[in-house]
Amino acid sequence: MTIQQAKNFGKNELENSPTPVLDTEVLLQHVTKLDKTRLLLNRDFSLSEEQEFLFIESIKKRKTGLPVAYITHEKEFYGRNFYVDENVLIPKPDTETLIEKALEAASEIERSKSSSSDSFRICDLCSGSGCVGITFLKELEKSAPELHKKARITFIDISESALKVTMLNAARIFSESEINKARFIQSDLFESLNGNSATETKFDLILTNPPYIPSKEAADLLKDGRSEPILALDGLSEDGLGIIRRLVPRAFSRLEKGGGIIMETGEYNAKEAAALMEACGFSDVQTTKDLNGMDRDVSGRKA
Repeated sequence: MTIQQAKNFGKNELENSPTPVLDTEVLLQHVTKLDKTRLLLNRDFSLSEEQEFLFIESIKKRKTGLPVAYITHEKEFYGRNFYVDENVLIPKPDTETLIEKALEAASEIERSKSSSSDSFRICDLCSGSGCVGITFLKELEKSAPELHKKARITFIDISESALKVTMLNAARIFSESEINKARFIQSDLFESLNGNSATETKFDLILTNPPYIPSKEAADLLKDGRSEPILALDGLSEDGLGIIRRLVPRAFSRLEKGGGIIMETGEYNAKEAAALMEACGFSDVQTTKDLNGMDRDVSGRKA
């Protein structure tokens, strides 16, 4: 089977996919280790027996509805490649707005501190792949290097399997000094976060992409075979706010004075999430729209 024959095979086999050509090319790139340009220039190149077998098996998996990222175990987010498997959600482009908002918030929080500190403590709550916390810290290094030097990050996830993916990605992307300043904790929200001082138990900035999809809708989403973990999707209530109702007051108590939270939530419950934050005492509560112009992130400060 040549590359061109493989392209034709994939396109025909994946006719029910919304993106059959793209899916085929990404799977071919993964199997052959050739980029898009080299695939185009080597259309008559014959796949090895192993490559052909792996490609056909990948196409079979994609036909079941399994996302390409779970087949290749790789997804790009904010210009970096993250390992993903079926224990974590696949990073979505709309989540990049959370990173941009977090970079703005970090500088504002640091400027507003009444006294200087030798640390800036960050929490990536419900970390999953770790794409939020890892990306934020790497981008902070570029935009605010002095603040980055003080940064300490804690990753928390209820799932041991998900936390292992967080750790794997941190090991791949972080520098040695960043790894040495990171903690990885398996916990239901902050329940297992213990320490003898505020340095160990409180944060300047909490970033979180918690489960927020209404329970029935979360179950319906998975009927297409996408295999994303229900644990990371289901907000455990009819309105999707079951976890967020627990998270918001706990986050408030875990923030230092002047600290902030940025939370991704759905366009159908962002306003309700913002109201919950105001009711819990957060000030300067704002809602940010995603790339499609839909309400996506809710942020607030602890005055």
